Amino acid sequence: GMEQNVRDARISMLYEGTTGIQALDLLGRKVLMTQGEALKCFTKIVHKFCQNQEGNDSIKEFVTPLNQLNKEWGELTMKVGMAAMKDREMVGAASVDYCMYSGYACLAYFWADMARVAAEKLAEGTSDEAFYQAKLQTARFYFQRILPRTRMHVDAMLSGADNLMDMPAENFALGY
Repeated sequence: GMEQNVRDARISMLYEGTTGIQALDLLGRKVLMTQGEALKCFTKIVHKFCQNQEGNDSIKEFVTPLNQLNKEWGELTMKVGMAAMKDREMVGAASVDYCMYSGYACLAYFWADMARVAAEKLAEGTSDEAFYQAKLQTARFYFQRILPRTRMHVDAMLSGADNLMDMPAENFALGY
């Protein structure tokens, strides 16, 4: 019991550090150092998916927000990149929220594609109707309950680096 708590507390520090390192790698090296080329490869796939499904009313509830999110992702990347050219600290300040936003955006695409397959199977008259209905319902849950978390990440990533550095150094020693 107690030993497990101590192990968990120690490993949590590693996990949190790993998130920051992976986020810095994603935003700094994979996206900004390539002028967004690595990101463009994926967002083009999403864009084509949305174009191909534009008239598909059975999954419109997923395609419309995915298309908007995909467009916003590129715009956010440009904003963060421009801000980082003025202040290098912006990369570190925005990186974790950018990573989380990117993860939610990727999963939105995967869920929209799963919803497409499920809708097609249901339209064909599958014998596994409950399974495909569950896929659609889970996609709905993701889009309505999980995907809105991107809004918080947008606000945080665009808030800049100053709010991280405003406290005088001597206050850190006092534990404030």
